[in-house]
Amino acid sequence: MKASNTVLGMDIGGTKISSGIIREGKLVERIESKTPASLPQEEILDAISSQISAYNKFNFKSIGIGIPGLVDPIQGIVYNLANIPSFQKVNLKAYLESKFKVPVAVNNDANCFALGEYKFGPAYAHRHVVGITLGTGIGTGIIANGHLYTGRLCGAGEWGAVPYLDQTFEDYCSSKFFKSKYRYSAKKLSAKAKDGNAEALQIFNAYGRHLGELIYRLLLTYAPEAIVIGGSIRKAYPYFKNGLQEVINNFPYKPISENLKIYVSELDDSAILGAISMVEENEFLIKNENLADTRPSLA
Repeated sequence: MKASNTVLGMDIGGTKISSGIIREGKLVERIESKTPASLPQEEILDAISSQISAYNKFNFKSIGIGIPGLVDPIQGIVYNLANIPSFQKVNLKAYLESKFKVPVAVNNDANCFALGEYKFGPAYAHRHVVGITLGTGIGTGIIANGHLYTGRLCGAGEWGAVPYLDQTFEDYCSSKFFKSKYRYSAKKLSAKAKDGNAEALQIFNAYGRHLGELIYRLLLTYAPEAIVIGGSIRKAYPYFKNGLQEVINNFPYKPISENLKIYVSELDDSAILGAISMVEENEFLIKNENLADTRPSLA
């Protein structure tokens, strides 16, 4: 993807705020700061504004922001922000547009990850893609017919909350699985697996099967051409790949499963790149929203 204008992208999380500028298709001037998660809403907004102001010298033309939680992408309202209690029902778009006088697009961070991978990674070769982030939790973003599918308030794809076995998919497909079931961190287990430790390899195989069950359901629901795996746990993919594939091999519709491409993200800043891409994508979302408003009533 090539961006014709200078666009600022920002990924706001519960622990850090990451940002960068895209110029001539490349991410430059990356900044990372600690999120003041325990502070009042006004001070968090000040921190976001201060980080954006550091880019004023670039004369950016628009801002894209990814944020965890429910988001109205048309109005740019954040209804909640995971792990930041004071950030509730914030009209982030209006606040930043009044401050910086440029268009602002706001969306869910998992959607930004999927869009960033679709626009800047090998998944661009496909029309239907699902991005999965594996870390402290799990997030899912859906690309359908080359565009994001967000659902109401960006609530589509919240597979982490879907019941699975005795808990949810997040309990079995995020770092919670390793910590709660085996008292290990994924990072420590990965180091053991690299050394050929039999227990670590067995645990990762079990993890792969659980993730395979999630992907099995994603295939039934969305029939994607490609899956992109991101997040910190993606680095251990060689150790859980076989377990995952064993489950997918049992998928009943072979023309879908046998042609599925699984990519492991090689981008370190997918969410920032996706937030940057969200500026253009938001124009598509708004256009579709306006078309929906003009549909004739059936009454």
